[in-house]
Amino acid sequence: MLGLGAGAAAAAGLSACGSLNPSDGSSHAAGSKGGKSAGSAPPARPIGDGSTSFTGKQPHQPGKPEPLEPGQTPPQFVIFSWDGAGEVGNGLFPRFLDLAKEHGASMTFFLSGLYLLPESKKRLYNPPNNPRGASDIGYLTDEHIKATLTNVRRAWLEGHEIGTHFNGHFCSGYGTVGNWTPAQWRSEIQQAKTFVKEWRTNTGWTDLPSLPFDYDKELVGGRTPCLLGQDNLLPTAKELGWRYDASSPGGRQVWPEKKQGIWDLPLQQIPFPGRSFEVLSMDYNMLANQSVNSTNAPAYHYPAWRTQSANSYISGFKRAYESNRAPFFIGNHFEHWNGGIYMDAVEQAFKHIAREKEKGADVRLVSFRQYVDWMDVQKPEVLAKLRTLDVGQAPAGGWKTFLKDTP
Repeated sequence: MLGLGAGAAAAAGLSACGSLNPSDGSSHAAGSKGGKSAGSAPPARPIGDGSTSFTGKQPHQPGKPEPLEPGQTPPQFVIFSWDGAGEVGNGLFPRFLDLAKEHGASMTFFLSGLYLLPESKKRLYNPPNNPRGASDIGYLTDEHIKATLTNVRRAWLEGHEIGTHFNGHFCSGYGTVGNWTPAQWRSEIQQAKTFVKEWRTNTGWTDLPSLPFDYDKELVGGRTPCLLGQDNLLPTAKELGWRYDASSPGGRQVWPEKKQGIWDLPLQQIPFPGRSFEVLSMDYNMLANQSVNSTNAPAYHYPAWRTQSANSYISGFKRAYESNRAPFFIGNHFEHWNGGIYMDAVEQAFKHIAREKEKGADVRLVSFRQYVDWMDVQKPEVLAKLRTLDVGQAPAGGWKTFLKDTP
């Protein structure tokens, strides 16, 4: 693969991938908005078997969104998201929760339902077009399920969104999610929700607190494995009342629009410093273009690759912020690929963006749900005008002129 095709092909076929080794139980996840510790939950009203509970309005949410005024410069939204949202003892989930809390940021965690299902109960999972209990990502150990529950609970209490990465992460062969029908997606979603809503029954554990949210209400969006199958997912997502989908296989840094009535929020092609093509805004695609899909390349490459990856994210942010102010979407996995350089890179980029916010720039580090809250109150004619701006295109005459005639 050459030129843009290298980044684009990695984007379309390999992006939102789970663990590269189905047997190692690796994970994904992340983020937080400056908030209290996980132990400060309000009184809970159990739902079902008590795996989840109603605790009232989610803490640490931004104020009510308002429409742009005529001539107003749009904020620069940046959304960090994490596929899988499992903690497997590598400390990455709490690491990024701490980072987000330090900087008053919110993120989105796309939780894989299987990460709350013990392997001893795997036959409860009936994946479309695959054998019962099958999964292309590993089931977690009991210890790691407990750690995942702890971090997901903390994440929600600190203002983060809990979306879904579905379950078995099937990306190839007959059973690939790319071939699933709308009805099969409905089954997959229902099972993903059930594994979250019934972890207490499935594990038998009674000594852990419930998850502090009603998942039927919390779940309003997701990202499919490997960015496959969106067209057949969307009809079901709309019927279920979802508000967005982050599964489109490769987008551009422009203002988004709805697809089949759902906000389409794709990962984006961003500059890849030192290369003639762009790369998708996800750690796995940096990996795929740097080390030919290897997760353990020679260590002497790591410093340069870490810098290249961090600068890619920073370049994507800078391009949007200094031009069309299109929202910037970044996807990651809680993985130590190539010595953990991608985790270091995303942290470096996050801190760079957070510093701009703290210096007074109107930069908003939010979840996907918070972002679509803002989009939903904007005037259609304003959004239509914003969509006329191409990648890297600043408004002619400045924002006061560009948006002055919008009613």
